Amino acid sequence: MSSAKLGFRIDKWLWQARFFKTRSLAAKLVQSGKLRLNGNLVYKPAQNVSAGDVLTFPQAVQIRAIKIIEVGTRRGPAPEAQLLYKDLAPPEPKPAYTDSLKIDRKPTARDRRALQKFKQGLEKNDC
Repeated sequence: MSSAKLGFRIDKWLWQARFFKTRSLAAKLVQSGKLRLNGNLVYKPAQNVSAGDVLTFPQAVQIRAIKIIEVGTRRGPAPEAQLLYKDLAPPEPKPAYTDSLKIDRKPTARDRRALQKFKQGLEKNDC
């Protein structure tokens, strides 16, 4: 039988699509029970996936929803890996801050004394 009919191991596909640096990290996620395949929880890294399946799993601080477009043949460069899936819930772009939080200059002696006085006031209020 061809590998297209059988599918591909889920841990290997997650590694190949570059969601995880190592295959063992992908396997740990699957074994933790935090990955869903077409809405069903998956606990075995040897579970087969094929084109058309939907994966939902946490990655860093966001929940990823991925539809598998292609199984692939190798772990290639990132642009090649991005062709293997469609992101159903793309991450929101980080807001661009217009106001800089940094001060444009070094603090002066007056600034340092004011900060020191402020900190001493906080210490006295703690007692």
